[in-house]
Amino acid sequence: MAVPYAQKMAESQKEISISDFFAKNRQILGFDNPSKAMLVSVKEAVDNSLDACEEAGLLPKIFVKILRTGNKDRFILTVRDNGPGIVKKQIPNVFGRLLYGSRFHAIRQSRGQQGIGISSVVLYSQLTTGKTTTVISKIGEDYPCHKMEILINTKLNRPQIVSSEVVLWEPAHGTEFQCEIVGRYQKNKKQSVLEYLRSTAIVNPHVEIIFEDPDEEVFRFQRVVDKLPEHAKESKPHPHGIELGVLKNMLHYTEARKLTSFLTNEFTRISPRGARGLLDKADIPDKLNPKRLSLDKIQGLYEGMQNMKFMSPPTDCLSPIGDRLIRKGLRKEIDSKFAYTVTRDAKVFRGTPFQIEAGIVYGGELSAGEQVQILRFANRVPLQYQQGGCAMTHAIERINWRPYGLEQRGGKGIPVGPAVILIHIASTNVPFTSESKEAVADVDEIIDEAVRALMDCGRRIKSHINKKKKLKKVSEKYTLIKEILPEIARKSSEIVKKPQLALDEVITKIMNVHVIDTGIHYREVGEGENKQQHTEVTIKVQNYTQKERIFKLLVKVPDTLIQGIYPESYKMKGEVIEWDVGPVSPARSVHLGFTLLGLDKDEYEEVDVFYSKLPGEVIGADPA
Repeated sequence: MAVPYAQKMAESQKEISISDFFAKNRQILGFDNPSKAMLVSVKEAVDNSLDACEEAGLLPKIFVKILRTGNKDRFILTVRDNGPGIVKKQIPNVFGRLLYGSRFHAIRQSRGQQGIGISSVVLYSQLTTGKTTTVISKIGEDYPCHKMEILINTKLNRPQIVSSEVVLWEPAHGTEFQCEIVGRYQKNKKQSVLEYLRSTAIVNPHVEIIFEDPDEEVFRFQRVVDKLPEHAKESKPHPHGIELGVLKNMLHYTEARKLTSFLTNEFTRISPRGARGLLDKADIPDKLNPKRLSLDKIQGLYEGMQNMKFMSPPTDCLSPIGDRLIRKGLRKEIDSKFAYTVTRDAKVFRGTPFQIEAGIVYGGELSAGEQVQILRFANRVPLQYQQGGCAMTHAIERINWRPYGLEQRGGKGIPVGPAVILIHIASTNVPFTSESKEAVADVDEIIDEAVRALMDCGRRIKSHINKKKKLKKVSEKYTLIKEILPEIARKSSEIVKKPQLALDEVITKIMNVHVIDTGIHYREVGEGENKQQHTEVTIKVQNYTQKERIFKLLVKVPDTLIQGIYPESYKMKGEVIEWDVGPVSPARSVHLGFTLLGLDKDEYEEVDVFYSKLPGEVIGADPA
């Protein structure tokens, strides 16, 4: 009797190791080609270092070195940090085991969550060079420093320790990762290691990075703030953010003995009263043991959760960069005339909280005839590839940029002009399009929020451009009048042999406009520990009309210390200074001002001035 073919098939079927799978499909993790492999390897190691330092409350200092070997296609990558280090028994698992980590089940914002990143670099190194990866780690000054050489057993997805020893190491704590990879180093490319590190410094202004490239050139990215970002707190699942199968597993493995305690303890935003109401609608006894629910009852509970209204999930599980710090990072790395940034309020998609931040820098040395540069970030990590397939790019393309002062060839697509557009998503679960985490999926809620943030930036760019154009035009007109009219008056008086007339009334008739001109002057006062940063703001209101004016002037100021406000007849309403100005006679001006303390140079670069009760044309301010 012949053996059934199904039996032969069964004999050849066996479990596939996750390491074995990725070894044969490394492009899924981003190791498509040598150039990309180089960038991904640096990225994964730096991300690990940043997360470790921040979790331990340490300001990150990271050293990256890429060294050429005798083989032109091979490089030795070294990444060293000042983080908390890794205990000896965990070193092999962290670096030699895929899908091993502490963040996968944690609902909070972090760079890495899958436990694939750094171990995938070890796997790629092993596949392409056959070499071991060396890890040196020390957890404290009074503790030994361990050095290990590691490989990955791809059949078992387990680390293989080739050697282990205690060594002397100067740093008090930290980790050094070194591997040899097949790669290609590109120096002056958009998708290069240098640009990745520069972008990382922009959205992580608290980090210091030192990079030594294969040509032994050293680049330093200094930190601009000495404060760590707000720590993202861990949250529980939101009832609108789970699938039926997830709910079934949670019910099976819960330690709760009653459904009410299961719902209130293992979900966010479900109160005891809400839990009882939910169970009543699903016709399920509230004291029933969760493990005893039938599939029909689980289905009913799930549908009830999806149909019931709950508060949005808490947002303390997110840690946005903040518009002020984004602006500082942009100004530090990009030479421009103007920068504006915005942080939107947190929103939700499928029960998952997220927050969009955006910024635009404009002018300066940026090229006016090329497409704007797009800087995309997810949880403070630069996204260097798949720009065209990313929701953030699609949001940019959806906007008509022409009204905002940027060209758009064909009326759509990425705009052209002297600008750089930055967009960042912070989320507990960024919906990437693939495991390589290079592009964000087209989720409607994310695209809508991104569009709103970008349009806000666009309006500020438009206001800035228009204000500069109008001020320049008025200034040229006024200069011309001041030069020509006196000469005409002088010649006329000579001809008719009469005294020269006053020109103020004539000038106001010709100009017929109110001009509000602002100035920002930065200086440092004192020395050493007593040194203070002063940003002095001056406002000049010129009445080029024929009537005396009395009006209100309002200025929005940043959240910092303010002193020396003048004139003293002002009111402070939150972050707004309000003056009652006047009377200001025709052809006369009035001066106002204040001093901001503690801001870096160029951190405050445009004064938001508003007015009310001032008729006619006003240049340099917006109506309140």
